[in-house]
Amino acid sequence: MKAFTLAAAFAALASQASAHYIFNSFDGGPAYQYIRQNTNNNSPVTDLTSDDLRCNVGGETGGNTQTVSVAAGSTHTFTADVAVYHQGPVSFYMSKASSSAAAYDGSGDWFKIKDIGPTFPTSCAANWTADLQQTFSFTIPKSVPNGDYLVRIQQLAIHNPYPAGIPQFYIECAQVTVTGGGNGVPTPTVKIPGAFQSTDPGYTVNIYSDFCNYTVPGPAVWTS
Repeated sequence: MKAFTLAAAFAALASQASAHYIFNSFDGGPAYQYIRQNTNNNSPVTDLTSDDLRCNVGGETGGNTQTVSVAAGSTHTFTADVAVYHQGPVSFYMSKASSSAAAYDGSGDWFKIKDIGPTFPTSCAANWTADLQQTFSFTIPKSVPNGDYLVRIQQLAIHNPYPAGIPQFYIECAQVTVTGGGNGVPTPTVKIPGAFQSTDPGYTVNIYSDFCNYTVPGPAVWTS
């Protein structure tokens, strides 16, 4: 009985460790058709100084990933393999490639185009809009200049409060070519890594104690 109990416990821990999620579909298409395929299965990134924060482990170049044409002002989706179940915000970023999206490593400037954070219908009672959702939509800004871009989705899981726990970044990048754009100048811009600090209130917050407001980490959303 004791051996069975230990075996069951180890199996449960193994299942919990592997039970994450990955955003592997763009606009409902086949997995990794337009999304760079990572090499760490569905594990998160936790190192705030790592280049893997850009497009996940193994996502530094396009490899066999295709680039899809998208119109400025159009709405698109990222879909995960399973529903997102860790509490935390979802954000969308874009970065213009210096040449082709496939060859771009994401080392340039990034700007944020959308945040999905919690709401507080009653005082200190958060409603996580992203919780248990599987598909997330965003809109390409109408005034963004034409060209090749990486579009980055980020879900920051803060269910294990810092510093006892480490927030987890679930990230993926799609390769797109924007058409019909404008002459907007995206601001503010940031570098990744560098956009997130271990002192950010949205990173260090304890969602289980006096959680009455929340600021999503990273720059402000570009109001194009």
